[in-house]
Amino acid sequence: MPIRTRTTLLLAVALTAGGLTGCSGLAGLAGYKDCGGSEERVRSLGALAILDAPPEKATPPRGYEKVDAGCWDDSGEAWVYASRTYAFPGTPEEVLRHYGTEASRDGWHPGPARPPAPGKGIGLCFTRDVDGTPTVLKVYSLTRESFAAEGGAFPPELATGSGFRVEATADASGEPTDCAS
Repeated sequence: MPIRTRTTLLLAVALTAGGLTGCSGLAGLAGYKDCGGSEERVRSLGALAILDAPPEKATPPRGYEKVDAGCWDDSGEAWVYASRTYAFPGTPEEVLRHYGTEASRDGWHPGPARPPAPGKGIGLCFTRDVDGTPTVLKVYSLTRESFAAEGGAFPPELATGSGFRVEATADASGEPTDCAS
């Protein structure tokens, strides 16, 4: 059989196998990562104390009472995450001060300070290893626009004061990451 015919046949088999298995057969060939085996990392991030250490009087909006944790791999890279959403009657500056102190106590290292974009609210970033995996912790404002971008309905509790999210993320395979990622 000529080389061109064998190559065409091999490619057809690979494409068919990939289609039957949800493309996982081609994922390795393309260098993509997936969420396979990430359950322990997800549990580890979901148990981080900093997620349950909001400023006094901060409360989770209805429907956001628990840690949201999981893994996503729709971009060719797989990431594990855990987050909490809070409504806070105080100011964004109070949120910044609180998490600056709490994160430091919990062993997180501040990332490069970047002023928030106009109208975008607060944003903090910290790094630390969690169970040997480089991890990023972000604290950021939530707005109607950010919820719309996520496809969610804006909780009415966030309409007054400062709505924010605390989110830890790490590369599912344990690759280094930082606040610039």
